[in-house]
Amino acid sequence: MFVTRLVLALRKTKQWLVAQFAFGLLNLLKLFPADGALNFADRFARRIGPKTRRHGLMLTNLRNAFPDKPEAELEAIALESWGNMGRLAAEYVFLDRLFDFDPERPAPGRVEVAGIPLFMDLRDNPRPFIVFTAHTGNFEILPVAGAAFGLSVTVLFRPPNNPYIAEKVFEFRRQRMGHLVPSHAGSSFTLARKLEAGGPVGVLVDQKFNKGLHTTFFGREVQTNPLLAKLVRQFGCEVYPARCIRLPGNRYRLELEPALTIPRRDNGSVDVEATAQLLNDKVEQWVREYPGQWLWYHDRWNIKRSLADFRKA
Repeated sequence: MFVTRLVLALRKTKQWLVAQFAFGLLNLLKLFPADGALNFADRFARRIGPKTRRHGLMLTNLRNAFPDKPEAELEAIALESWGNMGRLAAEYVFLDRLFDFDPERPAPGRVEVAGIPLFMDLRDNPRPFIVFTAHTGNFEILPVAGAAFGLSVTVLFRPPNNPYIAEKVFEFRRQRMGHLVPSHAGSSFTLARKLEAGGPVGVLVDQKFNKGLHTTFFGREVQTNPLLAKLVRQFGCEVYPARCIRLPGNRYRLELEPALTIPRRDNGSVDVEATAQLLNDKVEQWVREYPGQWLWYHDRWNIKRSLADFRKA
């Protein structure tokens, strides 16, 4: 019992130290202009990322996804992905200043929006719908954009594993992104109640899920969370893809695409498995277009578990 408590205490201490280091670095960035801070975060992550164990997993994922690309190109994509993660962390500090788009007075700025008529239609004709995105560009900006257009979207999110970082991130998101639902056993009921009441919800669909539907992503088997497909089956709501694309000069383009055509079975019911695959196909399309803007360090294909099982055999 004493050993268990000691291990837990050491783990909490390590998590606290990591959080304090991260907070200290971000607070330091606040002292500098946004452009300089974001560029520094990019360079810093490109230098540190390849020295971590996650870099090996990232390269394995890239080799599996793009078997025809030369190693030098895969290394370049990996470095860009690390830079993307550095920018994502730093952008938390400056998000209020970075998001300068005004739906009432659209003008050239850091943020441009494609799909404004869709935003306006969803705002002016309220109805339940689901908007989904992936870990591309700064996906955190999308809920901020929704709020700017007057859309109160209930967003499902997965808190960071570090509880000290999770608390700070939740507070930041709550102040800028409307209603948030941490991903846990009862989160699906919360989203269902929101849709039943006629409101919209937002979800990330490219997260690792160990007990999901058997689908493919980049031609390799993955398990995909069936939640979105089951909600569509239950409520018959529209599903809109949305993404953020990083542009040169610390600028961003937000894209809201037309509603997907949901696959259905012969009896007219929603085909849950085909819908889950459709989501993967859309995300794969996005990632192939801008591969360096996706978070390749995620173990989406459960590579680490496969390696562990191989070693046991």
